[in-house]
Amino acid sequence: MASVPNVPTPAAVDSQVDAPAAAGNSPHAPHSAERLDDIVALDALTLSDAIRTRRVSCREVMQAYLAHIAQHNAAVNAIVSLRDADTLLREADERDRQLAQGQYLGWMHGMPQAVKDLASCAGLPTRKGSPLTSTGPDAQDSISVSRLRAAGAIFIGKTNVSEFGLGSHSYNPVFGTTLNAYDTSRIAGGSSGGAASALAMRMLPVADGSDMMGSLRNPAAFGNVYGFRPSQGRVPYGPVPEIFVQQLSTEGPMGRTVADVARLLATQAGYDARSPLSLAHAHDPAQFAGALDRDVKGLRLGWLGDYGGYLPMEDGVMALCEASLRDFTEMGCEVEPCAPDFSMDRLWQTWLTLRHWLVNGSLGEMYADPARRDKLKPEAQWEVAGGEHLRAADVFRASIDRSEWYRSLARLFERYDFLLLPSAQVFPFDAQTHWPASVAGKPMDTYHRWMEVVIGPTLAGLPAISVPVGFDARGLPMGLQIIGPAQADLAVLQLAHAHEQRTQWVRRFPPAMLASGRTA
Repeated sequence: MASVPNVPTPAAVDSQVDAPAAAGNSPHAPHSAERLDDIVALDALTLSDAIRTRRVSCREVMQAYLAHIAQHNAAVNAIVSLRDADTLLREADERDRQLAQGQYLGWMHGMPQAVKDLASCAGLPTRKGSPLTSTGPDAQDSISVSRLRAAGAIFIGKTNVSEFGLGSHSYNPVFGTTLNAYDTSRIAGGSSGGAASALAMRMLPVADGSDMMGSLRNPAAFGNVYGFRPSQGRVPYGPVPEIFVQQLSTEGPMGRTVADVARLLATQAGYDARSPLSLAHAHDPAQFAGALDRDVKGLRLGWLGDYGGYLPMEDGVMALCEASLRDFTEMGCEVEPCAPDFSMDRLWQTWLTLRHWLVNGSLGEMYADPARRDKLKPEAQWEVAGGEHLRAADVFRASIDRSEWYRSLARLFERYDFLLLPSAQVFPFDAQTHWPASVAGKPMDTYHRWMEVVIGPTLAGLPAISVPVGFDARGLPMGLQIIGPAQADLAVLQLAHAHEQRTQWVRRFPPAMLASGRTA
């Protein structure tokens, strides 16, 4: 087999390509350490093309990733519930046999994938970071996971999360703490922290995640990768018992290139009758599988900053984000400060009411049982208790306020094509700390107040991507949110792609990988 380039470039791959040509060598051919390093270095689309054209075998890909995980996962604890290696290699061999017979399942054919441990994946347990969940394997896939399976992915395990997805720090009593790829004494963010660290450490080619309070965006910023929260309804959620009011959280893609993120979104997105609020067939997900090149000159970008001093920011966060604004202006965009005509304190109270209400609904039965309540972390108990005394009028008022917030941003989008906002208010902090007691001298009155910066796009249901914007003097990464109007997912990805071509921050490898002598 031909060698794989050591410094690949993204290559768009259509999922409906012709069957691959016959291989020149056996899929069981010997491999070198250098070849394994080359494989895990590939971005997802280039890896997909290498498998499709049989420049690498699915067995080689699986061997490469399993070896890489064995070397690096202990440092960050990102992948959990890892399946047996021999079983995974047999599944990879089956993918190779399918290719030899002209059967190509899709762009993820033979690619290792670890599902976020909040999503159901048949054959694997979904622990959600809690001892209150079942240790037995799930019987069915979630909608999103079923689409990854149909595209050819091989599920190797799960990625670690915060308990029940609550909090932007991925620690739990079942699997422990996920650590930051760029400083393993610090947090990876959450709740998609395992996905972000696995991507940063090149232990996965691409990753799925979900986002309620920045859980795709905050870990991406802390991991120097891309995390995209799609428009509300873009990715159908379920099957779950309640399918109408759970509208704050959405599943979405993460990756090391914007093209990879877009391609995974094309697989996750699309209407499903089991999810009645998912976007209808007219919103063709194939739009995300094409080229992302776009002339961005003349685009008008509104810089929200810290909302006029409302949000406390750790020293250095604003400096990195404001420095990144020059990248946009040098790309030909017009950037100017702006502000919504809405009280940010009112927005926070809206958030507290709706989050209390939804968490109380999902965890209320556990909380009502004293034996199970004791096994919920204090922050989860606080959320449920906060919903105990809500009145119907309180929830309806919060929904009215949420609606007015959407209209406030819609007025900004009459002037600006996109809005820009930091992805976090702090850099990754010590992993032994559950959450910051204060930020820039301002006390944090809740366990998630330090992530208030992410609630705006969530409450408005808008597409938002976190793009890397560099590192502080300690080598800690930060990200910037690009926010688009409702359902302008493709446009957000196109601007992020243009920014990526200029900056290429993801090429800066985590120190733990460089120290090992393997730079893939």
